[in-house]
Amino acid sequence: MMKKNIKKSFIPIAITVVVVILFLGFKKGDDFKIAKSLDIYYSLFRDINVYYVDETDPEEMVENSIEAMLKKLDPYTVYIPEEDMDDFTFMTTGQYGGIGALIRNNGEYPIIAQPYKGFPADKAGLKAGDVILEIDGKPTNEYKLEEVSERLKGIPQTKLKLLIERPYENIKIEKELVREEIQIKSVPYYGLADDNIGYIRVTKFTSDVSSDVKNALRELKTEHQITSLILDLRGNPGGLLVEAPKLCNLFVEKGEEIVSTKGKVQKWNQTLKTKETAYDTEIPIVVLVSRGSASASEIVAGALQDLDRAVILGQRTFGKGLVQTTIPLNYNSQLKVTTAKYYIPSGRCVQALDYSNRNDDGSVGYIPDSLITEFQTKNGRKVYDGGGIIPDIKFEPEEVSQISVSLITQNVIFNYATKFVFENLTILSAKEFDITDNIYNDFIDFTLQQDFNYETRSEKELKELEKLVKREKYYERAKDEFEKLKEKLSNDKEKDLNSFKSEIVQFLRDEIVGRYYYEEGQIKTNLKDDMQLHKAIEILNNQVRYNSILSPGFENKEQLGMKMSMIDPS
Repeated sequence: MMKKNIKKSFIPIAITVVVVILFLGFKKGDDFKIAKSLDIYYSLFRDINVYYVDETDPEEMVENSIEAMLKKLDPYTVYIPEEDMDDFTFMTTGQYGGIGALIRNNGEYPIIAQPYKGFPADKAGLKAGDVILEIDGKPTNEYKLEEVSERLKGIPQTKLKLLIERPYENIKIEKELVREEIQIKSVPYYGLADDNIGYIRVTKFTSDVSSDVKNALRELKTEHQITSLILDLRGNPGGLLVEAPKLCNLFVEKGEEIVSTKGKVQKWNQTLKTKETAYDTEIPIVVLVSRGSASASEIVAGALQDLDRAVILGQRTFGKGLVQTTIPLNYNSQLKVTTAKYYIPSGRCVQALDYSNRNDDGSVGYIPDSLITEFQTKNGRKVYDGGGIIPDIKFEPEEVSQISVSLITQNVIFNYATKFVFENLTILSAKEFDITDNIYNDFIDFTLQQDFNYETRSEKELKELEKLVKREKYYERAKDEFEKLKEKLSNDKEKDLNSFKSEIVQFLRDEIVGRYYYEEGQIKTNLKDDMQLHKAIEILNNQVRYNSILSPGFENKEQLGMKMSMIDPS
């Protein structure tokens, strides 16, 4: 108790010192407001710790107040306390060691969800579905999933022991692994999308992404004589900013501005241009984007759009156009603070204008017309800001049914794939393998034996409507109609498994192929039914249409919320 009281007595003194230091660091016009606010905060903090009826934790209170303050600014300005610095150092220095596998919960113990080819987990023979019982002799069911993940990480070349249980074999196996530095490929797959159309998938912006794309492009041109290209940036969360201009430089001549950063502090402002001779300035390109395309991937898509160098196809991108700088604080803590915004060649800012109005996945939500400004591409096409990159041609994926969502989130598809692999040592190639009627019927039988439940959106909405009607005391009038509607909407598992077969088959095939051919195989098999990819092929096979989209007369009315038919008269 004595130690805690001493600690408390020092905190007000520390805050007073911080107040003085901060006061000296602000511009003159804000002096009084800042001094007044910090003085109020100091006295409030002191009195709560002195008078509050229960014992308080001063450090926790300060951290909570800091987090609440930063939350009002943007999602990326964060305080990193001393105890979290190890994780931060792993992420910023590259000294991250691990086993090279994704893990997930599945019952009482965590399981291997996907081992990456060539990394320690794969080398040790671990398979998707393996149950992790112990790490270095300590049971994993005593930890949360994120804690298990942390125990698997460590300094490269350090050892760890895992005790695993393999489903259907009913045996426990002890494995010793040596952690390695984990660097997942930035280009996990490239190949032919059509006779003369190349395809390159880019999943992140690491230090070697531009050279990886260049090598893939060179091989596609020399080995397959491609005449056009699809660059897939869907779901790419970004990475190193400096790699965006380098990637663009493959298709854009030397000296073109790709991105600039502008903020309050002049020394952090910079303009990044292409520096090398371009590899190919003529090849027609379609860039695929999605709501998950963020940061550096948005810069590439936006710059190629602004320079009229590629057609952008897909959904409005995430809208992450902020630059963060890490500033050291006292007591080994850090502040990762937004210091600038990204601007692409037309002058547009990638960042979403409204931080509070986001979709469920964090991407750009609705932006009113009053907040949108018009810009022009190099050819004079109209483009708009507001958040993210709005594609030249919009392509919205179909909504996934609730039964498919539940089959994935409740691990039914995953667990069936584990059973399938146990029963089948090999399958056809990733491009040839498909889910036959026999396989799907077996999957139905397996699913109906599982403790598997789901509720459709219609059922959820009907429940909400029923509550509203009861509150307004109209329920007795409509009771019979409600009961009939409930009966009609009530899900029938076997019926739904057949009704949504074509959709479920794609998820099932993806999971099974990944067990034999890893991430590359999954990409290959998914491309067979990828309607967004087929749309890109259609555009590239029609040179007149491709050129018309990039011409000055093309106006993307979709960017102002117009109907798709007005911009895509295919």
